[in-house]
Amino acid sequence: MSKSDKALYLIFFSIAMMVLFFILLPLIRLVFFLNPSTISVIKDKSVLISLWNSISLSLATAGIALVIGIPTAFLMSKGMFGKFEKVVETLVDLPLAIPHTVVGIALLFIIGRKGIIGSIFYNSFGFKMTGTRVAIVLAMLFVSLPYTVSSAREGFKKVESSLVKSAMTLGAPMSSIFKDIYLPLSKSAIFSGFMLTWARAISEFGAVVILAYYPMTAPVKIYDAFTQYSLNTSAAIAAYLLLICLAIFLTLRFSLGERK
Repeated sequence: MSKSDKALYLIFFSIAMMVLFFILLPLIRLVFFLNPSTISVIKDKSVLISLWNSISLSLATAGIALVIGIPTAFLMSKGMFGKFEKVVETLVDLPLAIPHTVVGIALLFIIGRKGIIGSIFYNSFGFKMTGTRVAIVLAMLFVSLPYTVSSAREGFKKVESSLVKSAMTLGAPMSSIFKDIYLPLSKSAIFSGFMLTWARAISEFGAVVILAYYPMTAPVKIYDAFTQYSLNTSAAIAAYLLLICLAIFLTLRFSLGERK
């Protein structure tokens, strides 16, 4: 390795260390807010409920994203939308470019009591969608679905066309080809999409707080504690959420990831 190569790697390594330090420092500092004076915040029932809401609803969101995202991704990978392919790709990725408070307002006009869909449910069943867990899942799904679709689409595109042609030559229907070839060979990409979708969903605040301040998710509870109580209280709740997210992330990464 030449001196110039060594210098290049040294510079890049220094930058990489700065990136890792930039990510880790605030997270490590946050964990230290769990001290004898704040650790009891977890005994507050409202905190436990908000943490459970975030965990359960984000996992439900990621599951729904798989169910509706995989078929969409498969059609996109096969170019089934024809001349509208770029339009569809743009629409699928669009939520990533929209501020999440804007998403909340936009969804409010759809599922609000006087919204296009919300009014139907309210007038027909007396069910008000806003302020419910349904609204929270819809908000989470809107902002996180692109991760599942994009990741699965790229996974499907990488499947060897020769395998598919061989299966078709042998008379296998597309349903079997999808189940036995596309899904197994794309599970790594699908898993990555699931992880990103879950991570994005559990951290969502802007859209959720507009559609459903109650029942509270953990990010909303952290904001509520910050405005109603103190920084220490909100930081302690945030530290608990951080540790839970890390535990779930590492568990999924190492348990499901090893099966890729």
